[in-house]
Amino acid sequence: MKNDNYCDSLPESHGQALRNLARIKGQIGGVQKMIREGSYCLDVLTQIHAARSALDSVSAALMENHLESCCVEAIISDDKDLALKRVTEFSQCCKKFIKG
Repeated sequence: MKNDNYCDSLPESHGQALRNLARIKGQIGGVQKMIREGSYCLDVLTQIHAARSALDSVSAALMENHLESCCVEAIISDDKDLALKRVTEFSQCCKKFIKG
């Protein structure tokens, strides 16, 4: 039996998210190296901004995946409480990103 926090999301998007996160991990390692080596502050900040932007892209893709799979799955089901829960959760998540 599935619990309320489970849905059949799209596995191909998870693979892409993991590849992107591995790349971001490499970017963070590069930033650490730049700091250790005393790189110019603005160069370090530029790389931090790039890593943050990449994380934002991963977040946006996961949110889209959640909407297309978990939310749609709940909406087309007969479980109106679950559908309302998914829509409310998604709305709250969007608010967090808008506040950033």
